[in-house]
Amino acid sequence: MVKVLIVDDSVFMRTVVRDILAKDTSIEIVGTASDGNEALEKIRSLDPDVISLDIEMPNMNGLDLLRELQKVKKRPKVLMLSSLTSKDAETIREAIFLGADDFMQKPKNLPHIREIGLELISKVKHLAALPLAVHSRKARVSPPCPAERVVLIGSSAGGPPQVDILLSMLPPDLPAGIIITQHMPLGFTAPLAARFNRIAAMPVKETRNGDRLYTGEILLSKAGVHTIVSGVRGEDGRTTGRIVHTTSPPVHGVRPAVDKTFESAARVYGKNAVSVILSGMGNDAGEGAYAIKQAGGVSLICDEKDCLVYGMARSAIRHNAVDHVLPLKKLAESIEQHVLMMEAACV
Repeated sequence: MVKVLIVDDSVFMRTVVRDILAKDTSIEIVGTASDGNEALEKIRSLDPDVISLDIEMPNMNGLDLLRELQKVKKRPKVLMLSSLTSKDAETIREAIFLGADDFMQKPKNLPHIREIGLELISKVKHLAALPLAVHSRKARVSPPCPAERVVLIGSSAGGPPQVDILLSMLPPDLPAGIIITQHMPLGFTAPLAARFNRIAAMPVKETRNGDRLYTGEILLSKAGVHTIVSGVRGEDGRTTGRIVHTTSPPVHGVRPAVDKTFESAARVYGKNAVSVILSGMGNDAGEGAYAIKQAGGVSLICDEKDCLVYGMARSAIRHNAVDHVLPLKKLAESIEQHVLMMEAACV
């Protein structure tokens, strides 16, 4: 049973969140709080596993509560549930830095608030199961190696919790660069990268225009621009990748589009590319997975039973662009096996 404390200054929001979570029999609502001071008292007395936390509250706001929780020996997992927009993304980034484990935006229109139900329940249960342990990373002693192999991960709705699990299972010495393209609102990929960075055995950062792809590093496609992989020829004549951001029109209504990243990487990396499609709504990723497969690379999709939404994976199936369908917890092993079979001079 997952014990949850709901923290929000709005009586309406506390009621709605309680009603949503109470529909799942594996979740127990142990209490509610209207500000950080009350929440701190109830965290100590009720020992919740997860708290849903608003940011803007009187007396003690969400960020101040996170600062206080850093002093608590046994702290709950924290899901930021706020109406903050892309303009306020820096606040979310600070919340992640202060220890928040995940974040969700409240719908702008209150009549649609209950539509977040499935995602909210999924996030709460995922956080309760996610280990607190953070990977320790050894300092790099040699210059970074340009990636001659690449792993491409595409996801959308329901994807971040799956990425958590996948990144936590990938080995720190995987001889490939990794690009994650996740549909997110403008401004929210930087805090998401910071969150992934706490979980992964390899460093994670948001893409910047001109970034090189290096072995053992993970890039998260920046929201609002397409992440294109362009070829860079080294002194040894081998081609590796560089990130180019473009504001060309959205594809499938999204930017960044998984198809754009996959297709461009297929042209650069060919048979040295592995694509992975996780949970996601819509048709993005199918054409990109096809490009990877046609170039001689490997195309993997997550099993439907592990996905909140199966639109993106189903698009790859329609394009006859799938080599293997695997349970979420088998993907990391398969990725490693395929990467190790690829040829590369620098690993």
